[in-house]
Amino acid sequence: MTNAKIITDEALDLIFREARTFYAWQPKEVSDTLLQAVYELAKLGPTAANSQPMRVVFVKSKDAKEKLKPHLDAGNVDKTMAAPVTAIIAYDEGFYEQMPKVFPHAPGAIDWYKGKDNAAHLLRNGSLGGAYLMLAARALGLDCGPMSGFSNAGVDKAFFDGTGWKSNFICNLGYGDTSKQYPRSPRLTFDEACKIL
Repeated sequence: MTNAKIITDEALDLIFREARTFYAWQPKEVSDTLLQAVYELAKLGPTAANSQPMRVVFVKSKDAKEKLKPHLDAGNVDKTMAAPVTAIIAYDEGFYEQMPKVFPHAPGAIDWYKGKDNAAHLLRNGSLGGAYLMLAARALGLDCGPMSGFSNAGVDKAFFDGTGWKSNFICNLGYGDTSKQYPRSPRLTFDEACKIL
């Protein structure tokens, strides 16, 4: 495979041009098999030293949703409770333990991170993983509603207590209700946001 190939206009529409952030959801189930397929695509995106610090909890059940609910900002409760799935995008502070597996051609790679301040690495590469997850979800026909309006400390206590996992952001997944969609908000132009030097 070469990098000269490009995807179709239809695929670009699905992932970018016609894709939207959704706040309202159709009552349509998302299968575990589809969530697994989303992860299998997302994990292929590049991260520094292939470190893959992103971890995900897919909150689907009524009990799990109720566990999440008290940690959501008020404006995010209804849409999150209505979404078929809410992905808690997290990162694993002990990600480096997997370095011998994920970066085998550099046997000492674990020492690049073990015992170090990895905060910037975790946020950067965990966020990349979350972005890949959303692109994979869109590519497989799901809509996304990412948000940061929640208590990280509360979610971490409720879902990750006793682990090295820490929440980054959350993202509702499912099939969006287009009848309740806002018009697309403006985007900055190339000249407003970019420079070529």
